Amino acid sequence: MPGFGAPRFGGSRGGPLSGKKFGNPGEKLTKKKWNLDELPKFEKNFYQEHPDVVRRTAQEVEQYRASKEVTVRGHNCPKPIINFYEANFPANVMEVIQRQNFTEPTAIQAQGWPVALSGLDMVGVAQTGSGKTLSYLLPAIVHINHQPFLERGDGPICLVLAPTRELAQQVQQVAAEYSRACRLKSTCIYGGAPKGPQIRDLERGVEICIATPGRLIDFLEAGKTNLRRCTYLVLDEADRMLDMGFEPQIRKIVDQIRPDRQTLMWSATWPKEVRQLAEDFLKEYVHINIGALELSANHNILQIVDVCHDVEKDDKLIRLMEEIMSEKENKTIVFVETKRRCDDLTRKMRRDGWPAMGIHGDKSQQERDWVLNEFKHGKAPILIATDVASRGLDVEDVKFVINYDYPNSSEDYIHRIGRTARSTKTGTAYTFFTPNNIKQVNDLISVLREANQAINPKLLQLIEDRGSGGVGMGFFSRLFVLEQCSVSPGVKNKEVDHLPLKYDLMPKFPGQLPEKQLN
Repeated sequence: MPGFGAPRFGGSRGGPLSGKKFGNPGEKLTKKKWNLDELPKFEKNFYQEHPDVVRRTAQEVEQYRASKEVTVRGHNCPKPIINFYEANFPANVMEVIQRQNFTEPTAIQAQGWPVALSGLDMVGVAQTGSGKTLSYLLPAIVHINHQPFLERGDGPICLVLAPTRELAQQVQQVAAEYSRACRLKSTCIYGGAPKGPQIRDLERGVEICIATPGRLIDFLEAGKTNLRRCTYLVLDEADRMLDMGFEPQIRKIVDQIRPDRQTLMWSATWPKEVRQLAEDFLKEYVHINIGALELSANHNILQIVDVCHDVEKDDKLIRLMEEIMSEKENKTIVFVETKRRCDDLTRKMRRDGWPAMGIHGDKSQQERDWVLNEFKHGKAPILIATDVASRGLDVEDVKFVINYDYPNSSEDYIHRIGRTARSTKTGTAYTFFTPNNIKQVNDLISVLREANQAINPKLLQLIEDRGSGGVGMGFFSRLFVLEQCSVSPGVKNKEVDHLPLKYDLMPKFPGQLPEKQLN
């Protein structure tokens, strides 16, 4: 491609990166006043329906959407595609898809690709592991291929904003494979790593930039890149970015991008804060929802909740890990609430001979990369993590998730357990739930019921005891049989015989049922 290899910015352009910290991120960035009549025109609708899609009847479309739990809102939404060839991607993109042995598009890809290729703004709400990364990256490549070549001083054409370093790096891994095949360049910029190599990538010119908001703000303020050429904007895990307090940075960044851009927003949940962001940034957008419209977990995950005291957690965890590590597929993530708990539990488990490693926000980027690499390749099959790793951690073969500490919200619970059962695989999530988590009990029960999971009667008893004035020892003296748990409608012969769990029958108290419980 002409111009590649030449520096995109002069050596003195913008000067050195300033070490000065301002009161508000992006304080030096001023909101641009755009005059669309003066901006160069660009194309964003490249979609041509394949003849097979044209012939698909409205009834067939509705049947497909119903079978995949696809809900669509908005005007002029194209029909979904069912096969890869129907998307009319370039030959070099199709070659990469074929090498990866994908059999058919996922639901979000099937409906999302025609929308994105049509140049429409869109919101995609889908569970983790649904294939959303390719849902926006492949249309981005088509979009870029129809734009003029980059010139010296140009910033990226496609910008992907991600909440964490881990997610940004994982998106970059996917982007690099496809962009190489199409002779495009991509880079990943994030905090916690040296700025020099990232600046050099930007100065050489990249069509695709995957960035965390903080580091991108730094580079924009220092004049190390710009967003004048950006016409394709992706907000990945928008709900997580808002949870992490990035809304001011996001708004500053979007102010630097021309308003007639194409914008795609992706989220696992659809709270009012995300809805407001969509109303502010998107125009006449198509809303695609995969799965239940309410807060929901992946139905391929078997969820088991053990109600216990905090002091019981360590013993229960060790006994559980003994069973899990005897399994052939045993890659496990253990989620804890604090960095200190992460370090303490990691030290304790390693001291006892367990192949465990820990990751949290205070680890250096080099250490975090090394730990994730060891975990991905199975050298340390137990990863103990804070919520820094609960979103964007994309490891295909995680079989078990353990919530040692219950998270602060049901959204985080769903994202945590979503680390297992990626794509169409199955997995198991174990959760230790204590009386201290009582505020979350109703939401947890709702998530379990929606996913047709068995409800531990102790959770229901927590609600009853709370209504009668609190949770006391009376609650823990009541014993039940696990098989007699309250089961949501639609649960039929749940397959639990494969679980790496041993239950011991507890002594039967007068007038009470015995319980099989984690020992």
